[in-house]
Amino acid sequence: MLLSILFVLGCFGLITSTVFAGMVLAGARFHLRSRQPQSRTWTPPLSLLKPLHGAEPGLEENLATFFVQDYPEYEILFCARSEDDAGLQIARRVAARYPKVPTRFFSVGELRYINAKAQSMEVMAAAAAHEILVISDSDVRVRPNYLHAVAAAFADEQVGAMTCLYRGVAAEGGVWSRLEAVGMSVEMTAGVLVANMLEGMRFVLGPTMAFRAETLRQMGGFAVTAEYCADDFVLGNEAFQHGWKVALSHHTIDHMVLHAAFLPSLRHQTRWMKSTRFSRPKGHFGTSLTFSMPFALLAFAAAMAMHHPMLAWAMLAWGTLTRIAIAWAAGWRVVGDRSWLSMLLLYPMRDLMGFGFWAASYLSSKVLWRGRIYRLLPGGRMEAADAAE
Repeated sequence: MLLSILFVLGCFGLITSTVFAGMVLAGARFHLRSRQPQSRTWTPPLSLLKPLHGAEPGLEENLATFFVQDYPEYEILFCARSEDDAGLQIARRVAARYPKVPTRFFSVGELRYINAKAQSMEVMAAAAAHEILVISDSDVRVRPNYLHAVAAAFADEQVGAMTCLYRGVAAEGGVWSRLEAVGMSVEMTAGVLVANMLEGMRFVLGPTMAFRAETLRQMGGFAVTAEYCADDFVLGNEAFQHGWKVALSHHTIDHMVLHAAFLPSLRHQTRWMKSTRFSRPKGHFGTSLTFSMPFALLAFAAAMAMHHPMLAWAMLAWGTLTRIAIAWAAGWRVVGDRSWLSMLLLYPMRDLMGFGFWAASYLSSKVLWRGRIYRLLPGGRMEAADAAE
């Protein structure tokens, strides 16, 4: 009786995850069919805001890609917690190689917000010379047409915010960073595609987001994220709640995975999941039914125990094929991740790990971020863990 129940549970999960896979395929088609020719005549001046924190691996190469943009007028503003931040010093060194790009440097001094990134962005926004603000994380690399793609969204006067999808790049190689990278390319992209198809964009993605200054003023500036971990979700949702469109660009950027070792990668991905759990609790709970491999393995084990080996292997193949379909649609077709090894072999494994991260997100409300431990609160706010004891 127990084996039959477990087999039915496995089959139920395979059905729900297959439905999700179908939605991802439809979402990818919806996204690709909505692509419009990109005009290169719409080139409003842009202010690019780059918050920094320390000398991350590959930072110099990452930053250099923003200085070689094929765009007529833009400035780059950098900000860190302190004037002697190692990342800020690297930014100065890179900027010196490109004197034609207007560049300024800031530090926040005494921290007023729990989310130091929010304070950095507030400082830069106050000093920005232009009305469209582009925020980009320090661990991304872009192509020379990046700013053209960002600006294109704002040709529509109803668009107040935009964001880009991204593909994960295992900067230092290694199986753990490759698993995290394929999660970015496929799992993250899949969820965004489905959300965009069903209800339109109501959030932005942290690696690249852009806003009209007017939109930010209406929502109260970057201070609205002062107590939040998922500042990208809050900013995009605030823009939507204030009546602005949030555009999803067809341009894809590279998100460099910095965690080559097992434990740092584990902590990073678990923090991601915990942040989502507190920011979007209902949607996060339902995410459990989008994973395929845990249910496929459950059905496989139950069928084997009931002496039905052909059925067991069919269940496992079913779950694996749905993951390959998602990897092809989201990873290959949409974000252009051409690492076939990761797509075909690693993503089914990453799907199983993703379920583990989902389950782990319910074990604790504490996260490690920027060297400090915080406690997440309902709605996605956070507080220093020692303040909560």
